[in-house]
Amino acid sequence: MMTFFPRLVFAVLVAGLSLTACSKKQEIGIPVGQFTSLTGAQASWGQSTQRGGALALDEINGAGGVLNQPLRLITKDNQSKPGETSTAVRELITRDKVVALLGEVASGRSLEAAPIAQRSGIPMISPGATNEKVTETGDHIFRVCFIDPFQGTVCAKFAHKLGAIKAALLVDVSKDYSIGLAKSFKQEFEKEGGTITGQQSYSGGDKDFSAQLTAIKADNPQVIFLPAYYTEAPLIIRQARQLGITIPFIGGDGWDSPELVQVGGDAVEGCYFSNHFSNQSTDPQVVAFVQNYRKKYGEDPDAMAALSYDSVNLLADAMKRAGTTDPAKVTAALAATKDFSGVTGKITFDEHRNPIKPAVILQVKGGKFNYVESVAP
Repeated sequence: MMTFFPRLVFAVLVAGLSLTACSKKQEIGIPVGQFTSLTGAQASWGQSTQRGGALALDEINGAGGVLNQPLRLITKDNQSKPGETSTAVRELITRDKVVALLGEVASGRSLEAAPIAQRSGIPMISPGATNEKVTETGDHIFRVCFIDPFQGTVCAKFAHKLGAIKAALLVDVSKDYSIGLAKSFKQEFEKEGGTITGQQSYSGGDKDFSAQLTAIKADNPQVIFLPAYYTEAPLIIRQARQLGITIPFIGGDGWDSPELVQVGGDAVEGCYFSNHFSNQSTDPQVVAFVQNYRKKYGEDPDAMAALSYDSVNLLADAMKRAGTTDPAKVTAALAATKDFSGVTGKITFDEHRNPIKPAVILQVKGGKFNYVESVAP
């Protein structure tokens, strides 16, 4: 018969073994790191990114996983703050031992993460960082979105299509994204014979734009290019309408969030922006994605959800083609990607690991983002 002490030791050992078994069970699968802004100023993007990635993960694992193993997504919140991304990425690589990284939407935070991934030899796929410097960091860095020079060019060409020959710029000087888009828009708009009537600036987080908008109004442009995030764009456009500015605003993919309409209301009606995806597409693959997303989350997917969905599927495809989860071989398989069929378009990587794919122009109409046209590279 056991004494009390041996019984206690036995019980502790059994409990410990059970906890270890549960821990091991939870850790089964191929670890993939995701860093995104689940909270903070750009939480809308981060939450869409997480949802799109989770849907892809469910479908992949439901079909048997990758290399006979499930994918395990480990997500870290960078709180939309500078500095938090580097901490999250280091933890994912050193503590969680991830074999690949997915993130970020914001170019600035992607630029923060890219050097760490590159030095560690871990492939990183950004869903939505459009600044061209991101993939210039090194050969382990990829993206599934188009880049700023292409997006800025698309917006400039569309401005001319609207009949504008005079345009004003309002730029967020605190963000590489905004600066990059403004530069490419200006170059293309002037190349096509247009005139930039003036350029005003602000910093992310500002609330009063009346001085900049008053100066823009005095220059009499026919269109205003606003490469802003959705956090400032609707505030700016509302203030512009209050000042009697009625001309169209054109923006980039940074506008893509339900908050654009929720905050902007009637003021943003009729405005345009470039984007990666339209949930109004009749392509069967897109239709299925939209239906599955609605079923899982009760809402329509935005471009960030679609880009994240493509990122996870692209990574899984590369692992299958590589026949291994070894980061170096997965990187090589990613670089060799050609005509990968995603919901945001077919993806073929160029020599800089940027996808060659189309953009779409959307118009805010009736409180929705309505498809206008597609623009090929």
